[in-house]
Amino acid sequence: MNPSSYIAIRSETERICAPLKVEDYIPQPAAFVSPPKWHLGHTSWFFETFLLTDFRKGYKPFNPHFGYLFNSYYNTLGDRTQRDQRGAMSRPVLAEVMGYRAHVDKAMLDLLSSADLLNNKGFMHLLAIGLNHEQQHQELLWTDLKYILGNNPLFPVYSEGVGLESTITPSDGWVSIDAGIYEIGHDGVGFGYDNEFRRHKVYLQPYAVQNGLVSNEDFLEFIMDDGYARHELWLDEGWAWIQGNEVRSPLHWHWMDGQWMEYGLGGLHPVNPHQAVCHVSHYEAAAFAEWKGLRLPTEAEWEVASDHFQWGERWEHTNSAYLAYPGFRRPDGAVGEYNGKFMMHQMVLRGASKATPAGHSRKTYRNFFHPNMQWQFSGVRMAKHE
Repeated sequence: MNPSSYIAIRSETERICAPLKVEDYIPQPAAFVSPPKWHLGHTSWFFETFLLTDFRKGYKPFNPHFGYLFNSYYNTLGDRTQRDQRGAMSRPVLAEVMGYRAHVDKAMLDLLSSADLLNNKGFMHLLAIGLNHEQQHQELLWTDLKYILGNNPLFPVYSEGVGLESTITPSDGWVSIDAGIYEIGHDGVGFGYDNEFRRHKVYLQPYAVQNGLVSNEDFLEFIMDDGYARHELWLDEGWAWIQGNEVRSPLHWHWMDGQWMEYGLGGLHPVNPHQAVCHVSHYEAAAFAEWKGLRLPTEAEWEVASDHFQWGERWEHTNSAYLAYPGFRRPDGAVGEYNGKFMMHQMVLRGASKATPAGHSRKTYRNFFHPNMQWQFSGVRMAKHE
């Protein structure tokens, strides 16, 4: 591991935050959103807890209270603040959190100067998890920033020209896949999370997936055809969700002065009909598919077909529940809480998004969220039986 690679990844988190005002670092408008200041602290806590404490002799935590403040969900590591209270942290102040990052980085660079540790497989495995974890939080930071600013009634601009819109041209063409036995899952070359293993065989019936993503224009037609008002299109839980929360459009869409407007990080703008639809939940994706007389692909279908279409600018909904692969085994210790304990009541998304860090997307990556979540950069690709 080149120390400059470590610094490059860590610095990217701070680059994302650079346009923010101090006041932007604290708000938490929803329980599933984390404030930028918390992201900055949590990613540093991860390196401190999983690497520095065990591998740097005599290391002392920067602040003994930060373990409670910045632990996310690791029960093995003790008590933590509740997720919906992260926005209540007016203290520590931002300058102290940035000091924490600098302290952790200095200690980590000392570790990375040790040839013995660079040959230690256990250390290098945890380092890889830590860096990929930081990149995951960079993507979450983009989604959280958009939600925080997009829920401000002034619709403030994060930065001109930054929108993370998709450039994938929607297409009506189809990719056909023959029936057969295929292998899915990580092949063991390069980094992979535990939930991507083990590679295994699946049998697929003949099917086809659409070349392009569902466009805003497609979704506007769904809305205009009373798609949000027709119960027969919706899963029962999805129907209850849109009724209870008065959902009538993708997240960040607003009906204003007789037209649909969309909030992006570059500000408020008219919905572009030619871009891929974004910020829709699994419930909405499934209802749209029902309206089209089509369906969502399973995650195995998506992975097998993914070599034949362009992907990587929207996390794509699948019709697969997030469950363990055959032979999956949770790692021992706190790291075992990373993915495995969430395999319940969540759906798999495949691909990547415009917010995904470079080099961090692969066709075996299994993202997962509850079916009502809209705030990710999520899109829709149709499938059908052949």
